[in-house]
Amino acid sequence: MGVIGVQLVVTMVMASVIQKIIPHYSLARWLLCSGSLRWYQHPTEEELRILAGKQRGKSKKDSRKKMGNDEIDVHQLQLETRFSHTIMKVSNRLSRSRTAQEPRVMMRSLKYNGHIENKPLTIPKDIDLHLETKSVTERDTIALHYFPEYQWLVDFTVAATVVYVVTEVYYSIVKPSQEMNISVVWCLLVLAFAVKVLFSLTTHYFKVEEGGERSVCVTFGFFFFVKAMAILIVTENYLEFGLESGFSNFSESAMQFLEKQGLESQGPVSKLTFKLFLAVLCSLIGAFLTFPGLRLAQMHLDALNLATEKITQTLLHINFLAPLFMVLLWVKPITKDYIMNPPLGKESIPLMSEDTFDTMRLWIIILLCALRLAMMRSHLQAYLNLAQKSVDQMKKEAGRISTVDLQKMVARVFYYLCVIALQYVAPLVMLLHTTLLLKTLGNYSWGIYPELSSNTPVENSLLHNSAYSESAPADGKMKVTVVQITMALGSLKNIFTPLLFRGLLSFLTWWVAACLFSTSLFGLFYHQYLTVA
Repeated sequence: MGVIGVQLVVTMVMASVIQKIIPHYSLARWLLCSGSLRWYQHPTEEELRILAGKQRGKSKKDSRKKMGNDEIDVHQLQLETRFSHTIMKVSNRLSRSRTAQEPRVMMRSLKYNGHIENKPLTIPKDIDLHLETKSVTERDTIALHYFPEYQWLVDFTVAATVVYVVTEVYYSIVKPSQEMNISVVWCLLVLAFAVKVLFSLTTHYFKVEEGGERSVCVTFGFFFFVKAMAILIVTENYLEFGLESGFSNFSESAMQFLEKQGLESQGPVSKLTFKLFLAVLCSLIGAFLTFPGLRLAQMHLDALNLATEKITQTLLHINFLAPLFMVLLWVKPITKDYIMNPPLGKESIPLMSEDTFDTMRLWIIILLCALRLAMMRSHLQAYLNLAQKSVDQMKKEAGRISTVDLQKMVARVFYYLCVIALQYVAPLVMLLHTTLLLKTLGNYSWGIYPELSSNTPVENSLLHNSAYSESAPADGKMKVTVVQITMALGSLKNIFTPLLFRGLLSFLTWWVAACLFSTSLFGLFYHQYLTVA
């Protein structure tokens, strides 16, 4: 029997699909380029000149109506006199100059109708400007910043999820006891890519020296470090992660393994060091999720203003509160204790078993992740509407603005579309695949009634591994290698038990949801009450 077997075939097929099919049929491109998203095009310089000319001509005509005929003649005479004197002075200087540089300097300082030639064109801010919209196409997305990273993350997540589903079906039918679950590797790769993308986006905020993005990231990083230390002190009577029991089981298994190897040890790591390392990891995750949460709050408010149907508004509210629902799933007095011991009189009958509750918790998280993916376009369209919103805000201001700055203000919104999409998708990917890892490594079940399913206990699987290693034939290098790898995997299973993974992955899943809700709630308060409309 091979170490991987059928799963290796599934992995090779999916690798071929990623290389051959996904470049032509991509979910990432479909989410952006299906025709439902519309972006605002920046006006050209000629269009702005025409609009500014019309507005200038209209203002001059209105001012001349208020002015008398005598005053107009005097004003025109003064302008003509000043212009003639200027021309005479320049012509005299040009005739006296001996070098070719002096006329160029004089011509640069020549003024006509109050404009300097080397300065950019400026227009009034209250110009009557209406932006044109266009559907997002594949050609438009080529020039977008972070588009390759966005496409790779989404498409690889889809491929990893398909591999996971196929592997789960294979395990439910065949029930192999000696094969390594390769879908775990796919899920870990997805999490690695998501963290890498968030780290890359966060480094850009640290490079900005003028704004306060760097200070915001550092402040939230320290805040989440203190919050993680406080959460890790809370007993399991309130937050039932299982970290204490999982770490104790890990320490005992590691000590037994070291004793078998002839080594004396009090454990691989102390509990304080373990929690300190976990708190540092949590602070980094919180810093990475700071701006995604703040951006989500702004998009949520804009999407609510765009939504006209009650159903859409309700889904938007549920989508925003989804991380809060995930957080409450691990608060023991609110969920598990109420379900296990409902106040229905003297005889309290549990509404469901503990295993069923664990399974329902996994399904609720996956359904909330699916809802967030379904509401992605509404949030992205709300972000794209910031271009017109910025122009409308500019019209309320007094003064002038250069055409280049106006074009940058409009074009910048569409240029960073994939950055916003990554900030929306990356936390979703992290929540989904930590949940999948929790199910697989924590030895949970997808069935509503797990007690009826035939899950192999941890002790039985370890006994099968040892029996297999003893009865395996020794002839042949390939068979010997298979036996060695199987024994190594069995030793790792003895140390890293499902009890440890349940506590660690439950805490990480809860922490990602808690960070996302905390930052989005702060962003909602900031955009709702602190910003000046």
